[in-house]
Amino acid sequence: MKRYCLALDLVDDPEIIEQYKLHHQKVPGLIEKSIREAGIKVMEIYLTGNRLFMIMEVNDDFSFEKKGKMDAANEGVQKWEQMMDQLQKALPWAKPGEKWVLMDKIFSLKK
Repeated sequence: MKRYCLALDLVDDPEIIEQYKLHHQKVPGLIEKSIREAGIKVMEIYLTGNRLFMIMEVNDDFSFEKKGKMDAANEGVQKWEQMMDQLQKALPWAKPGEKWVLMDKIFSLKK
């Protein structure tokens, strides 16, 4: 199993942030299904201010390219993403069209 950590900002508006939180308290089943079918075993999203932090644990078959193709072919996921796009704001250093940005691990405390 592999772990990825990603970051993204929300539009810096308390109402927008609250909307995002409410949407994620009841994620539609088809969105959860698409996440699982892509090989994501665990997904958690944390919030501080307007900055989001996501942790994903994935199986050996997972790839961001495969997930992107699956999402592009899924009308329900596209509708969800369009709704989320209204609430999200790319990080200043994100590449054009990039939303969630992969984070580099710089420290790990081992047993």
